[in-house]
Amino acid sequence: PTHSYIGHSAGIEFERDIYVKVNAVEQLRVELANPRYRVRPIAMGTNTDPYQPAERTHKLTRGILEVMLETRHPVTITTKSALVVRDLDILSELAKLGLTHVALSVTSMDHILSRKMEPRASTPAKRLEAIRLLAAAGVPTAIMAAPMIPAINDMELERILDAGAAQGAQSAGLVLLRLPGEVREIFREWLLRYYPDRVRHVMSLVRDTRGGKDYNSAWGERMVGEGAYATLMQQRFAKAKERFGLDKKFPALRTDLFTLPRVEDGQLSLF
Repeated sequence: PTHSYIGHSAGIEFERDIYVKVNAVEQLRVELANPRYRVRPIAMGTNTDPYQPAERTHKLTRGILEVMLETRHPVTITTKSALVVRDLDILSELAKLGLTHVALSVTSMDHILSRKMEPRASTPAKRLEAIRLLAAAGVPTAIMAAPMIPAINDMELERILDAGAAQGAQSAGLVLLRLPGEVREIFREWLLRYYPDRVRHVMSLVRDTRGGKDYNSAWGERMVGEGAYATLMQQRFAKAKERFGLDKKFPALRTDLFTLPRVEDGQLSLF
């Protein structure tokens, strides 16, 4: 939806036309140094993945995490990329201070389906390995079954959570398929390409979770949906979390350790 807002397609242009905030680290320092700034956890990965392929070149996420560690600022990460383990050195130090936790999303344990859904993302095996490495380094880690798509991968919910728990995940999350704006048509085209015999059934179930519409953006409902199907998914999720020991809640991230960042303002020192 963000790409649509700035005049691009939410489809192939979302992958091809990448906007890079090259001065993000410097701007973050300025923001944190503002006397009016009040510390609250910063969530990375809520709009776009902080470990998408461009991060290998630009290293902006790593730069931001370096500032988080320097200033003792709490931060959370949600990603579907195994590249997150590149920053284990920083994340483990943040974890020791009670300043971070990480969630990795896994959409399917089926490599064929995974390639159809996310052809340029880390494989399920790589993501599970990332969970293992994060957990072993002392980083509180969650597995996200996200998105769960009716009649496509919803039958894998328990299998995904079981695999995450086996690798050391301590908590879990569930996100039901969301189809805001242009994403709806992109999803329909995807269904027609790979599962033409299921289009009507899948879309019918989707509408059952969204009050008869393709999408409902209401706060508190957009991630979990409503209706009988959504309720059943939540019940399965709750039982699976309990069965696999994933019903732990992470402790609140600390906000009392914050220290002001160094800011290069160009002013020469007196001596």
